[in-house]
Amino acid sequence: MEFNETKKNVKRLYKDHVRHHLKRLMACLVLSILIAASTSAIAWLLDPAVKKIFIDKNQLLAWVIPLAIIVTFSLKGLSLYYARLNINIVGNKISGELQKKIAKSILSSDVQTLDSRHSGKYISNIHFDAGQVQHLVSTGVLNLMKDTFSVVLLVGLMFYQNWKLASFAIFMIPLAGGFAKNLGKQVGKATSQASVLSGIQTSFLADILKGSKMIRIFQKEEDENERAKNVIDDLVNKNIKVAEIMMRATPIMEALTGFMIAGFIFFSGKLIHSGELALNNFFSFLAAMMLAYQPIRSLATLNMVFYQGAAAAKRIYQIIDKPIQVKNEPHLPNLEIKNCDIKFNNIGFKYEDTNERAVNNINLKIDGGKITALVGQSGAGKSTLINLIPRFYDPQEGEIQIDNQNIKKINLKSLRNTISLVSQEIMLFDDTIKNNIAYADSSATQEDIIQACKFAAADEFINKLSNKYDTIVGENGVKLSGGQKQRVSIARAILKKSPIILLDEATSSLDTESERVVQNAINQLIKGRTTLIIAHRLSTIHNADKIFVLKSGKVIGSGNHEELINSNKEYKNLYKNQLK
Repeated sequence: MEFNETKKNVKRLYKDHVRHHLKRLMACLVLSILIAASTSAIAWLLDPAVKKIFIDKNQLLAWVIPLAIIVTFSLKGLSLYYARLNINIVGNKISGELQKKIAKSILSSDVQTLDSRHSGKYISNIHFDAGQVQHLVSTGVLNLMKDTFSVVLLVGLMFYQNWKLASFAIFMIPLAGGFAKNLGKQVGKATSQASVLSGIQTSFLADILKGSKMIRIFQKEEDENERAKNVIDDLVNKNIKVAEIMMRATPIMEALTGFMIAGFIFFSGKLIHSGELALNNFFSFLAAMMLAYQPIRSLATLNMVFYQGAAAAKRIYQIIDKPIQVKNEPHLPNLEIKNCDIKFNNIGFKYEDTNERAVNNINLKIDGGKITALVGQSGAGKSTLINLIPRFYDPQEGEIQIDNQNIKKINLKSLRNTISLVSQEIMLFDDTIKNNIAYADSSATQEDIIQACKFAAADEFINKLSNKYDTIVGENGVKLSGGQKQRVSIARAILKKSPIILLDEATSSLDTESERVVQNAINQLIKGRTTLIIAHRLSTIHNADKIFVLKSGKVIGSGNHEELINSNKEYKNLYKNQLK
């Protein structure tokens, strides 16, 4: 990453976050001055200590100066403690603010944006990149303040003691700075690569946890273990590379320090011999020079910390700055529900990563209060049409209307408030059954939840569980069977009391008995509501008021079951194939 880009990201970081914590930063600034002043005072006190105690043998100062040194060290220690405490609070708060922005971006983004990136990479941004920014603020900013003041005051003391020796000592500073600038660019590049690898590792770990059963049934443990070694080794090697670049400064700084001390001793000997430098001035100068070594070294490598933090901030901003294609616009009118008629007018849609349209020139009407079904082979466009109604995606062509209102021109929250979705991909949180159902309506009472479960035929199995409605279902409902999870999902939809119900192959993965129970629960859910059903098992949609047959993204027939059996070849073939 170039210097100008680093500067741009650091400026934005200051504008958006750092400046909101100026009180604590000003406190750190004052404390940094105290740290620098006390560090310089320690070096200066050696001047009177040597002269008055060891040369003049002053008994009073033999007590006073050691006490002054104790006070000075204590002041430095307390100042350093409070400075680090305050800057760490600022760093962690800024890291938390960025993490919240990433979370908000994930929750606000349209589904298509989220689908284009593995979830593990978002997790890496939250943990790895936010951590790098926290390090920039907590370490980089404090070191910039305290070490700058320390170097200025210590160099000032060195000039006070002897300007000739001081001129020689500061000659080394530009050399260290120029070397560190080059290392900073390398660190920024290597850190960016480490972030990418961290995302890959997180994605991989998420995949092997989700796919644990599949890995075992196909006996791919050794293959995945080999992949795990490679992914982990790549990140380890990259982190070692970053550390190696950071450590390159050490031998250079040590060598420069060696030259500086050797030259200092040589010139000091000459100056003492000629009477231009007293022994007490020599010790004070030596202490100042040695105490200046650490802050000079820190400042010389500080740009590496800034490059790392700025590169991480850039990756975070790429997420939070990404335009949201489908978002709520509060100024738009709310959806006014009358009959819940849904119309698709000349709808055309394709996914971002494909050139082929998923649906093309779709025109159909779903009557309010009726049951409508979509059937067709996999890839015909059924799920795409269902996903367009709650605006998980927006069509590139045409418009969708609910009661003659274009859904793009109404408030998104009011639109989704009228829709419940029951899918074959059931999402349950690692929480209690009660909380999973109440997710549809946080104000629901216990009685409301129980009533919804009775309608969904879930109350009976829930009451047989050890903790009943307070049973933790595990990650994505792993502790429940497929039928039980689906009934909990239906209870959640019932609790929402939405006038529009979308059923996306809700019974496709269930056995016959579970399907019968769930189908009865679905019948309770859809009573008197506008219902759109996708079903592979055509036996579940015999009673649909209208069935649309899709093929290759187009509607090729419509009617009820009897009409389509007699008039539509595609539907008849689908039905016959299921009877075999």
